[in-house]
Amino acid sequence: MKRGLAKAALAAVAAGAVALVLSLDLRHEREAALPLADTAIIRTQAAAKHLDPALIAAVIDAETHFEPRPSTAGAQGLMQLLPSTAYYLAQLSGGTTFNASDLAAPAVNIAYGSYYLRYLLDLFGGNEELALAAYNGGVANVERWLGRARSRGETLTVEDIPFPQTREYVRTVMARQQEYRSRYGDVLGS
Repeated sequence: MKRGLAKAALAAVAAGAVALVLSLDLRHEREAALPLADTAIIRTQAAAKHLDPALIAAVIDAETHFEPRPSTAGAQGLMQLLPSTAYYLAQLSGGTTFNASDLAAPAVNIAYGSYYLRYLLDLFGGNEELALAAYNGGVANVERWLGRARSRGETLTVEDIPFPQTREYVRTVMARQQEYRSRYGDVLGS
């Protein structure tokens, strides 16, 4: 009888260990598919710039998958900002000590990227899709596309974006924003 209880206890421990390993595997898989880092910085910048922290996380994910590296176009850091854009943002925000090398620091990069998102949202009347299209495809392009749509009496939709990469970027970020809200809302505060 003791031997039977010992076997049952051992089986229960083994089953618990297997369940724990599977749980850790699923968590690791979830984080690999939807990574998240620098949450304190994201929350701080979201609050300061009146942004959804899940939107910031989704842009970072789309830009670098939370693994910063310079782009072939010269964009830098987690949110892939061009130094010329960052210098412009520094002037807009009153920054006087900005150097392009600062973009490598997550706190600086996320602050500037968030500032740029807020700027674009304000520029496009709070329309996240247009702001994201401008983040990826450029303000001048979005303004041109908007002008064309308005001249026809239409609104510009994601499907109307003529750059396939930008169209897909907007779709991806919008979908990822929902995923970040759903999976990490407690961590991000969204």
